[in-house]
Amino acid sequence: MTDFNQLDPFRKQADPLQLDLVESFAQGKINRRHFIQRGTVLGLSLASISAIVAACGGSSSSGGGGDAATDTGVGGGEVSDTVAVATGGSIKLVMSPPSSEGVNPITMIDLVTYNVCAQVFEYLVRSASDLSIVPQLATEWSGSSDAKTWTFKLREGVMWQDGTPFTSADVVATMEKLVESGNSALTGTLSAGGTTAPDDLTVVFALDAANGHFPYLVSSDNTQSLITPVAWTVKDNLAPGVNGTGPWKLDSLDVKTGAKYSRSDTWWGGKTPLDTVEFIFIEDTAAQVAAVASGEADGTTYFTADQGEVLINDSNMNIVELKSATHNQLWMRVDKGAVIDPKVRQAIAWTFDRQKMIDKSLAGYGTIANDHVMFELYPYFDSAAVEQRVQDIDMAKALLKEAGAEGLSVELPYIKANNMTSLAILTADGMKQAGMDVKLVGSDYSTFYGKFWCPAEPAKPPCSGATDIGIVDYGHRGTPDVYLNAALQSNGVWNSSQYASSTFDTQHAAWSAAVDVDAQKSTAADLEKTLWNDVPVGIPYTINTLGAFNKKFQGIVTTAMGFAFLEAASQT
Repeated sequence: MTDFNQLDPFRKQADPLQLDLVESFAQGKINRRHFIQRGTVLGLSLASISAIVAACGGSSSSGGGGDAATDTGVGGGEVSDTVAVATGGSIKLVMSPPSSEGVNPITMIDLVTYNVCAQVFEYLVRSASDLSIVPQLATEWSGSSDAKTWTFKLREGVMWQDGTPFTSADVVATMEKLVESGNSALTGTLSAGGTTAPDDLTVVFALDAANGHFPYLVSSDNTQSLITPVAWTVKDNLAPGVNGTGPWKLDSLDVKTGAKYSRSDTWWGGKTPLDTVEFIFIEDTAAQVAAVASGEADGTTYFTADQGEVLINDSNMNIVELKSATHNQLWMRVDKGAVIDPKVRQAIAWTFDRQKMIDKSLAGYGTIANDHVMFELYPYFDSAAVEQRVQDIDMAKALLKEAGAEGLSVELPYIKANNMTSLAILTADGMKQAGMDVKLVGSDYSTFYGKFWCPAEPAKPPCSGATDIGIVDYGHRGTPDVYLNAALQSNGVWNSSQYASSTFDTQHAAWSAAVDVDAQKSTAADLEKTLWNDVPVGIPYTINTLGAFNKKFQGIVTTAMGFAFLEAASQT
């Protein structure tokens, strides 16, 4: 039962966005876990969130209590203002090589480069493993009643590694560079000149359109939004001696072999327990697992269960499993080529044996998805919006016949890494059962991204050189903004499907602008229906993120994106 005497002080102090959330929680429209997640996005302090939950008759814990099963697990946490006194030592983590020769924090597109850059640079806020938003370079934030203006207060006393102070001018310059490059989820949300600095510790974002989820777009979920110095340019690559605000200094970097870091003595959070950090780059994913199992490496932020059984069964390993929005999607060109007819794309989606794909590709560590990006773990997901697709070969054959595409022949490019080889084989098998001829084309990350998914030329519209279909991986995000904006919006920077739907664009704008709980749910349902019918992407499942770390290490913060934040890591 809600104690309104305890709740009223917060209701009187809350801004309009926060008030709607508090009222929705008090009325039972959202569960405790979703209230905590959304409360952090809207800038409610953890103390206020805890008190509101208590006033509404519950514990502030985000687990149990009959909440929907959306917890992404353990491992995420808030950055502390001080960390433990240094104990010394080093940690070695293994991962794939970066996908390009230039490790660039603004133009990067792969998960490894994100990890490499995020040790040196920092975000305004971080997205934790439970989808909450926690402070990093910003300590407070709030949105206007129409969600078109967001104000962030910056952490005092932060220094760049050369000893110069970090200020709001660095944030403004970073956002201008992100707008210039067009390689982030800010496209269509923030324009040149939209970021201003009233003083050295305040940043104001005037958005092109209302966005009730904006803090996620300047968090670790929008990976390119790492804050770089004013003098940084779009063409600058990460290199030893680069000037960051993070806990680690980059000492060496070879995109084929690895990166080494040492403690930054200027970091605002204090002295890190470990002296050094090392990333080891190994292309073959089975060899990555072997390196951890043999002790050559101390852990990995991401592995797949089909290859990592030896780690799962190793009593010396801590296994971190996080529910996530990480997924593999089959993009399908809607503007030309073999799958231009929506009936063909629907037919392909009906060939997916989704549970078999999870069992065989992920060893069961996944959740069935339904060809849209409003995944089950999001608070606005509507399970009743559309029918859940299951494999129906007869349906697929009928649709192909209606489209005059019986005997369709296509090439299916994919990345020869992690679970994607198995997924490609199973996808091709289902399509073949419906009478399609499928030739698999596997390649490494660098070749795949540059040749099949999003070639640099032609540059406009982005990704217009993509192949008819292909399987690409997308990392976890605490909100689907990046998928909707970058991968599906007309002329989106990662829109390999070349999807251009005025209906979708209008619905996307309505969802982004939704600031109250009811509007978020209804607009999300609209998007589910449109994507399910148009099928610019086929998404059979989401992937539970798995990381493995030797038990001699503690304090490793991981996220469902596959990030490792190591400022508090220590060893026994």
